[in-house]
Amino acid sequence: MTYIKDELCKLASSDMYPLHMPGHKRRLDCDINPYTYDITEIDGFDNLHAAEGIIKEAEERAAALWGAKSSFFLVNGSTCGILAALSAALPKKGHLLMARNSHKAAYHAAYLRELQVTYLYPVFTEFGIQGGILPEQVEAALEADESIEAVFLTSPTYDGIVSDIEKIAEIAHQHGIPLIVDEAHGAHLGFHPYFPKSAITLGADVVIQSLHKTLPAPTQTAILHWNSSYINKERLEWFLNIYETSSPSYLFLTSIDECVRLLTEEKEKYFDAYEKHMKDFYEKASHFSNVEVMGEVDLKETEGFAKDPSKLVLRATKAGLSGEELYQLLREKYHLQLEMCQGDYALAMTSIFDSEEGFDRLYAALEEIDKKEAAARRTITPQFLTEAYAKRTVRISIAEAQDAKTAEMGLKESVGKTAGAFVYLYPPGIPMLVPGEEISKEAVAVIKTCRENAFRIHGVTEDGKIKVVIS
Repeated sequence: MTYIKDELCKLASSDMYPLHMPGHKRRLDCDINPYTYDITEIDGFDNLHAAEGIIKEAEERAAALWGAKSSFFLVNGSTCGILAALSAALPKKGHLLMARNSHKAAYHAAYLRELQVTYLYPVFTEFGIQGGILPEQVEAALEADESIEAVFLTSPTYDGIVSDIEKIAEIAHQHGIPLIVDEAHGAHLGFHPYFPKSAITLGADVVIQSLHKTLPAPTQTAILHWNSSYINKERLEWFLNIYETSSPSYLFLTSIDECVRLLTEEKEKYFDAYEKHMKDFYEKASHFSNVEVMGEVDLKETEGFAKDPSKLVLRATKAGLSGEELYQLLREKYHLQLEMCQGDYALAMTSIFDSEEGFDRLYAALEEIDKKEAAARRTITPQFLTEAYAKRTVRISIAEAQDAKTAEMGLKESVGKTAGAFVYLYPPGIPMLVPGEEISKEAVAVIKTCRENAFRIHGVTEDGKIKVVIS
């Protein structure tokens, strides 16, 4: 019998280095017994859902730090913030312009609120990852359909690609609608000139950030920033009441507040050291021949606005390794645990709490891999991600499909049917197939490629069946 605690203790005592979230990297000193500080809403400790005391003060400190009109602590992760923001911004059955590479929480909001969704498809970079959403895409979509009531996009992406939020916000506001930004992977942005600016200061109406992804805070901690004249604040708070637990953990609330305290008092010290580590790593890695580390120079203006350097996008196809093989090699031989892998590349996540030793270990491992020449090969085509996230034909809404009668069907037989469930790679959790979309032969081919390459795919049974709408 294996208990979770035993496995965590084993991991903690090993030399496995975390190049993944959470951003504290298990290096944040804490000498407290968590059970000593685990309380409910007793006298003197305020209430998250009706804050007027110490929680209100803490949220005001956070708003001042990030430059928001109001900020709300989230203990259900960015998920509840996305659900609340979209629910508050749009009426039921409203029309949303949404980036197709959005987190599944946005799709869940579309289902719960029965939204009509028009998609913005991110461009693909020559490096082989999804790029950003371009302002001209947003402009064209809004000009084509005046019924759209809000814009939602992810910036930065899981891989660190940043869209031109300032221009997109300006376009949305010219059309009289709000811009909501999922900045879950960008809570660290805006604190140092080495990194792109945060959407909070660039005109976005609501910005949702996962503190735990890139800052020293535990998993599940997040924050929502409100800066809008288009989205009613009271309505936003009402939906947070609905989607967030009524029993918030004071350990999480304290952790968020302590993260704010650290950034307020010591951000220069941490971010200056972080900048040095990052610059040193990129400079040394630029001399590799067979291992590629994506840098700012690898992103064209037509692919995205900027790249967040904290995300290390690694590719070793010239060394004969797929993303999965590189990921596994770094884990098994070098004891470096990356965040994820997909197609040709693997992703390492860094933060202000990464050590110099951690960067040195990653560089040494990649240097060794780089020297071992092998016949360049690909287990999948370079266009895999383009095919995986290609535009699909929408037949019915997400809500209609999810509420319809469905049945499981083999992949071959499902061609031409309507999807009854999501199919996506996780991570990153971006749907390749959305309920209500036509299941094309191209979509089935991509799903088969994922299965053949043992990618972590959700929405397909072990025997290769997916849900289709039958009525």
